[in-house]
Amino acid sequence: MVTTQQGWETALDKGYHETESLATEGFTHASKEGQVKGVLERHFRNQNDLVLLHIDEQLLKAELKYELAPSVNELFPHIFGRLNIDAVVKTTPL
Repeated sequence: MVTTQQGWETALDKGYHETESLATEGFTHASKEGQVKGVLERHFRNQNDLVLLHIDEQLLKAELKYELAPSVNELFPHIFGRLNIDAVVKTTPL
C-alpha cells in the first residue's frame, strides 16, 4: 500500500491507517508488489514524500478481498476496514 509520510506518521499515532476510500468506497486500496509501479504511475505521478507499506495479510484484522479492477484487468487486494499498523511489517520510502 502506498501512502504519504505524513499519512504513515498519523497512522503510527492512531494505531491504524484509514484512507478516504474506506469512507467513500467501503475499502482501502492496496496492491501486490508487482503492481506498485503501475499504481505509482497511474495515481501518484509527481508526488513526493511517499512510503510503501509492506503488509502481512495474515496479520490484518480487517477482511481482505481480491477484486478485479476493470480499467487494468487485474485483481487488487482491498482491505475492508482500517489497516492495523501491526500488520505493516516493513516500510520503504519511495
